[in-house]
Parts: sequence; structure tokens; C-alpha cells
Amino acid sequence: EGYRLLKGGGRALDAVELAVRILEDDPSLNAGRGCSLNADGNAELDAMIMEGSSLRAGAVAGVAVQHPISLSRLVMERTM
Repeated sequence: EGYRLLKGGGRALDAVELAVRILEDDPSLNAGRGCSLNADGNAELDAMIMEGSSLRAGAVAGVAVQHPISLSRLVMERTM
């Protein structure tokens, strides 16, 4: 999906976020839904995203949201 977005003229940052969201939704991977749980049985997720041309970055740690990559992008866009 991310590659398709790029081929259609989309921005790299949008393609990266889309691709990672797909990975976060896959319960067979150790990310998002498939993550390892903490000692209390809860998910604590981390994510980071960076835009190379501007060197802007955003990150989150220990969050319990479905798509931490999108939250990290929001941090980047609202704080840099």
C-alpha cells in the first residue's frame, strides 16, 4: 500500500505512516496488535517517525493506542 501511494505521486512520509499502520494491525508481528505485553498484561507501544528533508521527528513511548506511528507523526507536526 505504501509503495502504491508513492507510485501514485504521494509523499514519502504518508507512505511510511500507511505502511507502518498496516504492520501495527497485523497480529502475527511484534508491533501494534502483535506486541509483547508487559508484566500486567497490557500493551505499551513505542513509535518514532522522521522526515529526512527537514529533520523533523516525533516519537511516543509506552502508549496504549492502536496506531502509535500516527500519534508520533502528530507529535512531530504539532511540536516541531
